[in-house]
Amino acid sequence: MIAVDTNILARFFCDDPDDPEAARQRPMARKLMLGTRTIFVPATVVLEFEWVMRGFYEVERDAFCATIDHLLGMSQVVVERWQTVQDAIAMHRQGLDFADALHLASSASCERLVSFDDRGFARRAKRLRIKPDVVLPD
Repeated sequence: MIAVDTNILARFFCDDPDDPEAARQRPMARKLMLGTRTIFVPATVVLEFEWVMRGFYEVERDAFCATIDHLLGMSQVVVERWQTVQDAIAMHRQGLDFADALHLASSASCERLVSFDDRGFARRAKRLRIKPDVVLPD
């Protein structure tokens, strides 16, 4: 089994024909992702991948979620804490920021998630009835 970093996923999933480096690396990423017996993707790589897709490639929420669905469905790919990532994708589809959704999904066994100054996150999670509750400290 080999692990991959964010840039491998970006080159595999994102076609960037205007970037000569990307054009050179994409075939290598495809060969690696499709030709390796078992690929491990850390949950932190999925988190960073969302940031790259949203921030650099300006990919919309639905397209990112579909990409992660594809990744989770690849038989040779093992995503760390895949159920947590899948739960976070479901929350993200409902409107939560992906990082917040992953934090919340990772905290599912806790009674609450405490956050400073993130009233929007707390309100959205409450409106969506997602547990655990997101609260601001007293």
